[in-house]
Amino acid sequence: MNRSRAALVIIPLALLTGCGGSTGQADPAGRTTGITGSPSSGVASTAGTGSAPPDAQDPPAAQDSPGARTPQGRTSAPQAPPTGPEPPTSTAAVRVERHPDEPPLVTGVRFAEHGGYDRVVIDFRGDLPGYTVDWVSELVQDGSGEPIDVEGGAYLQVTMLPANAHTESGTPTLTGGPILQAGLGNVRSVVKTGDFEAVVGVGIVLERRAGFRVTEQKQPNRLVIDVAH
Repeated sequence: MNRSRAALVIIPLALLTGCGGSTGQADPAGRTTGITGSPSSGVASTAGTGSAPPDAQDPPAAQDSPGARTPQGRTSAPQAPPTGPEPPTSTAAVRVERHPDEPPLVTGVRFAEHGGYDRVVIDFRGDLPGYTVDWVSELVQDGSGEPIDVEGGAYLQVTMLPANAHTESGTPTLTGGPILQAGLGNVRSVVKTGDFEAVVGVGIVLERRAGFRVTEQKQPNRLVIDVAH
């Protein structure tokens, strides 16, 4: 009889020992977090940092698993990707003076339409040159001063110096044109206005006068002109 009572006492203790478990926090490695997309290409900063190409797509946001929690006990949520820049509003001329040891080479001009503005990008090999971006009544050929026959509601002239659009042997580095049809929201066309005595000119033909901004990007070096629609 005494042996039966001892067995009854031991069994509950074993049951209590088997059911006991730790109540610590979930393993942090099992949590899910949202993916933050980077802003589109193109977007340049006045500090001169580079950006993704205009056509690059943001990665899709990750979906939280039901019940997944951070170490603090809060369910994490995907973060919305940051929005792009607002359309420019200033119409003031932009002038930057530089004196690089060697005139940079202009190697390309490209353009694309974005939400609320058009973007024109001028590519360089070498350092960035000095430049002026200003309104003109018409586009003229650098050197001769002859008017360029291209119609528009407004004209922005981009003048870069010192800069060249040809190699030392005379091979052009800025090919195509001289009039590059764009057909964007406001930018009708982009025109090569000259490559003369270390001065390279590019004209932007617009439907209408509008705000614009000029920013610099590096690696590779390029000049970005955004024009509002």
